[in-house]
Amino acid sequence: MGDGMVPGPLPPDAAVYVISVAAELTGLHPQTLRTYERLGLITPGRAAGGGRRYSHRDIERLRSIAELTSAGIGIEGVRRLLDLEHRLDALRARNEELQAELEATRAALRRALAVRRDEADGRGSRLPVPWQPSPGQSLVVWRRGHQ
Repeated sequence: MGDGMVPGPLPPDAAVYVISVAAELTGLHPQTLRTYERLGLITPGRAAGGGRRYSHRDIERLRSIAELTSAGIGIEGVRRLLDLEHRLDALRARNEELQAELEATRAALRRALAVRRDEADGRGSRLPVPWQPSPGQSLVVWRRGHQ
């Protein structure tokens, strides 16, 4: 780069490895990578000229496929396991979103309760505060008739 800027780390989805490098990094033959692509197990990016480009995430996925097949699991089993792994990742991400939303809701509730306590103590505006009867107490509500 002529502008003096130092590039940061590449994102895991940056498609940068040519097929020969991907094959070397995974210990697989380039034809095996093409077969896995044809079977839909991997979808590498494409360069402007049409050549395959693999990302770090693709390399990790290929390594997982290699481990599973070397353990005796067939391609359909590998496909199912990869699908389950993808679903699990999606559920984990959704769980994290829901946990963050829950914490934000709890924080908002704590703030609202603090405002209510301040109002009940006379430190804020006098909005109605819900009354909680003690055991043995009751509440009588009077309504004026229309005049």
